[in-house]
Amino acid sequence: MAQDARPLSLAVSEGTSGGIDAATARKKYAPMADRLSAALGRKVEVAFVREFAALEEGMRDGKFDFVIARPSDYPARGLRDYRYQYVANAEPEGHCMLVVRADSPVKSFADLRGKTFVLPEEVAYMTRFCRAELRDKGIDLSKESVFYVREQGAIPFGLEKGIADVGGLASYSGAVRKWRESGQRILHESVGQPYMPVVGHPGLSPGDIAKARQVLVGLSSDEAGQAFLRQLGITGFSAGEEDRLRKLLGWLGV
Repeated sequence: MAQDARPLSLAVSEGTSGGIDAATARKKYAPMADRLSAALGRKVEVAFVREFAALEEGMRDGKFDFVIARPSDYPARGLRDYRYQYVANAEPEGHCMLVVRADSPVKSFADLRGKTFVLPEEVAYMTRFCRAELRDKGIDLSKESVFYVREQGAIPFGLEKGIADVGGLASYSGAVRKWRESGQRILHESVGQPYMPVVGHPGLSPGDIAKARQVLVGLSSDEAGQAFLRQLGITGFSAGEEDRLRKLLGWLGV
């Protein structure tokens, strides 16, 4: 890490579904950066990272002081591969939601074998998440018919047009919210996993990590903090999921 006079960086990545640019990210995450600045006694600047490769490269090179990201596998890589430190994670946790049309004959997990699935790209976090959940429930996706699509928003279309029988969506996606609102059916909600984790640079002191954690957990205690949380689509931050985050990549099989 560079000398203490320099600003600290808060790398922000919302994945391919985030739909924000650098200016929007700076404005959106400014309340978090400002509170971290006050607690740490050093300016914290938001650094928007669009590409996952750049996010991982930045952690590998120790370029980022803090990282907040979805999907969760990248902060998990920070812990496992680049010695980053766990700070906190958002609430509620994330789930794979297996969805079907309201009139689907699929009524339970037992009905899924032999059906056609539609999921995000094969290497996408949520596809790996859904695959791991199905594996744990006894269904091997490599033996099933699966369509992969670039955007989660295309999954409802595939179901509505009869291209596939069951889709996998992130619990925190707009697509699953619209699916519910349209009267369609959620077949299964997976086990939860830590969502939108925050990790800190290996060189940050235990005291600074503790201060950052206190800032995040405390966001839900005042109106301004709650307003910030609402725009992230979360209810707060908690600090008790380090062990589960460290086990996430193994569960995903990566």
